[in-house]
Amino acid sequence: MRAIAIGVLACAGLGRAQEPPKAAGPDRVDQAVGRAIQWLVSVQDKDGAISDQHPNQTAMTSLSIMAMAAAGHQPTDDTPQGQAMKRALAFVLKPDRQEVQGYLGGKDGSRMYGHGIATLMLCEMLGMGVDAKMDQQIRDAAKKAVDMILRSQSLQKEARSAGGWRYVPDSKDSDLSITVWQVMALRSARNAGLDVPKEAIDKAIDYIKRCYKSKRDGQGKPEDLKSACAYEPGQHPEYAMAAAGLLSLQVCGAYDAPEVQGSADWLKERKAEYGSEWYFYGTYYYAQGMFQRGGDYALHARKTVEGTLLPKQDAQGWWMGVHGQERGAGKVYCTSMAVLSLAVKYHYLPIYQR
Repeated sequence: MRAIAIGVLACAGLGRAQEPPKAAGPDRVDQAVGRAIQWLVSVQDKDGAISDQHPNQTAMTSLSIMAMAAAGHQPTDDTPQGQAMKRALAFVLKPDRQEVQGYLGGKDGSRMYGHGIATLMLCEMLGMGVDAKMDQQIRDAAKKAVDMILRSQSLQKEARSAGGWRYVPDSKDSDLSITVWQVMALRSARNAGLDVPKEAIDKAIDYIKRCYKSKRDGQGKPEDLKSACAYEPGQHPEYAMAAAGLLSLQVCGAYDAPEVQGSADWLKERKAEYGSEWYFYGTYYYAQGMFQRGGDYALHARKTVEGTLLPKQDAQGWWMGVHGQERGAGKVYCTSMAVLSLAVKYHYLPIYQR
């Protein structure tokens, strides 16, 4: 990734593996998530944005909404958390947040990263508005945003970039860190009943598989069965992109693809250190992707994520990146991503269901 990756998620009812045994310390997780949500509520602006003074307000507020929903809160709840979600949703739904053609990443400078995040949030929140008017606003905004993603993918691109997305809607190249967000949004939209052609998902699968680092045999199958996806085709895999590739293939329905098994095996042998590059970004995808894989993969990942994140939470409830662009993304970003990583066990959002 070469920009602030503000990242997450999947879709409903696609998993196959059985529920893994519970890892130790669920009470500590509940308490940590509760403190984090309380902190997110405490930093909400009077206009409803939750952004920790970060310029990418639409994207950061959308991440915060998903974090709250992942912990079981809804905008209809008569609680501080419910009221905060209601105000945050109203902020994202303001007319000045979305451009006429549906773009949600332009006004706040978050580009296609933010567009994918906000679109995913809207699709996950369909039917969860406080009244019929808000429900219709969510649906209208989500549909326009999804249509923009589809138009962007349909642009003529060179073969290695076909099927993917990059920084802006009219980009003629692609990378996995941005592609994964659009894929998550499309799958969530399709599960919610919005019109997403199967062809769009198939093209995205082809692009993601090209990012998998391996030689191919005569039938196009990978020869390296313990490898993973990279930022772009032909590059070497790293933790964050390996995890993103694993989850994006799963939510597209490619559970039996050799690239999925290879990615899960590759990730199981690697533990990202807290403070490593794109730790929070990669850890959400890692937690969710390994959960979707099930069995020992899910249990191993849950123990790893809980054991690494819980000791690093500040007493006030937030997490913060150690260095680089992820630190620059701020506490709201890191805290929301941490909550989404830990909240896999709750299954409240459709994205957590298998």
